[in-house]
Amino acid sequence: MSDNSHHTQSAPSPSAGAAPGGAPSGTTDFGFRDVPVTEKKSMVREVFDSVAGKYDIMNDVMSLGIHRAWKKIFVTELGPHPDLRLLDLAGGTGDISFGWLRGGGGPAILSDINVSMLAVGRDRALSRGLVSGLNFVAVDAEAIPIADCSVDRVSIAFGLRNCTDKLQVLREARRVLRPGGRFLCLEFSRVQVAALAPVYDAWSFQVLPRMGAAIAGDRESYQYLAESIRMFPDQETLADMMREAGMERVSYQNLSGGIAAIHSGWRI
Repeated sequence: MSDNSHHTQSAPSPSAGAAPGGAPSGTTDFGFRDVPVTEKKSMVREVFDSVAGKYDIMNDVMSLGIHRAWKKIFVTELGPHPDLRLLDLAGGTGDISFGWLRGGGGPAILSDINVSMLAVGRDRALSRGLVSGLNFVAVDAEAIPIADCSVDRVSIAFGLRNCTDKLQVLREARRVLRPGGRFLCLEFSRVQVAALAPVYDAWSFQVLPRMGAAIAGDRESYQYLAESIRMFPDQETLADMMREAGMERVSYQNLSGGIAAIHSGWRI
């Protein structure tokens, strides 16, 4: 289910002196906890080391399979074309890169800071015969080792909320885009349908951690994943951060009543 209306309203910038996500300088959010900025990456890495092997199964369970429909919409928005080059940030197990290649897109770089997730993505690519035109690179999205103006599309799906300095990720995404290039982010967002909110909260904080324990043997990681969704900037705040990073023609599209959203920005 998608709400195909696009919004471009401005929102107040995150307060000065605060890390993206609202935590004070020197600390940042790790779910509902404040942790030192210097420790978050290793903590997130531990989560994804733990869940990598069961990540795709858990995505199906967590979203009742709806994440697959969201990703199809997202790949369509990317507009795969043989002449376009994609950088897929936090590409994990490869769904977006695979969709891009299957849709007729040009060369793709499947990147992730977590080598365990990247290894799962590589194995999936081999099993699907999708290795041609696909490069695998361990990349910190806050410091992308790619030249300025070198790709046509930058995607990040369900990864931005796990980054420590989200504004820096957005700046880096804009930097590597060629003029006329487009950045797209698919992420859990703020529910816009009031009747959905209590059901969604119960699902997130009661059901999901239990499923994580039952299916992946890891309650704590899935508790973090649920909390990280709530700590992520809402639709308007993220749109404003994209503008602050220098992107133009910023818009977003709510999916499933705002449970997720696709944000779009261009380098003009």
